[in-house]
Amino acid sequence: MPVYAVIDVGTNSVKFHLAERLADRSWRKLVDRAEVTRLGEGLRETGDIAPAAIERTVEAIAGMAAEAKRQSASALVAVGTMGTRAARNSDRFIALVRERCGIVIEVISGPEEGRLAYLAVKSGLGLGEGRLVVFDTGGGSTQFTFGHGATVDERFSLNVGAVRLTEQFGLGGAITQDQLSGALHAIAGEFSRLDGLPSPDGLVGMGGAITNMTAVMYAMTSYDADVVQGAVLTRAEVERQIEMYRTRDVAVRRQIVGLQPKRADVILAGACVVRTIMDKLGRSAVMVSDRGLRHGLLVDRFG
Repeated sequence: MPVYAVIDVGTNSVKFHLAERLADRSWRKLVDRAEVTRLGEGLRETGDIAPAAIERTVEAIAGMAAEAKRQSASALVAVGTMGTRAARNSDRFIALVRERCGIVIEVISGPEEGRLAYLAVKSGLGLGEGRLVVFDTGGGSTQFTFGHGATVDERFSLNVGAVRLTEQFGLGGAITQDQLSGALHAIAGEFSRLDGLPSPDGLVGMGGAITNMTAVMYAMTSYDADVVQGAVLTRAEVERQIEMYRTRDVAVRRQIVGLQPKRADVILAGACVVRTIMDKLGRSAVMVSDRGLRHGLLVDRFG
């Protein structure tokens, strides 16, 4: 059976998905992992991807490309998101990846990210024919897709992500309640495009922040994608985790069971984004999709 590979080069992490296409046209996962490389570290201040971030990310991509080759992948597609869209020196980064890894990164738009995320949710969770909102929040941006059934009605991207918010509001360590309130107020303003929209029948979130929050909820000593897929985060659980992260510095956060240590500094910002979206759309709970852009891309390009 043919094997296909996808690499999603995000602002905070690089995700790798390798799957086999079976005779019945279903997919069998072979590899699904992520490496936190912080491609967008300092991007807001300088406008450029830092040399150290380029090196970390190229090294991660090289390892993934080598793994795809060992698994005899028939084809590999790599896409770049907010970090590569925004950086002035993204051409240099893309050229270096092509030179050292033999891979051409295709920079996709925010709305296209949203479309692929919606496709991943519908193929992985179904969720019937009601009105559905899917959001994918990452290190540099958050994508929204509004639809009903299999039909996409609207999609847009906001340049609001956990890495930038962490740097802007100092959310990488313990903060006071007043500091948190100020940050939440400002973040709400960043998501003003959601104001006044009707509450959907279903709300689904994906991305490193919300999947890590789910792993924390279940106190996972090792990540279990099958448990995360379709899990439900309530508003009360989101609030509990925000308070837990707010009162701990990054070293103590790294000891939290279920939390990926490299995400410890950005997890509070990510949790604040999730809470803000729930509030804006009038939902007391959000369903979690472990399947994200990479899975939608696999279905779209190779399905």
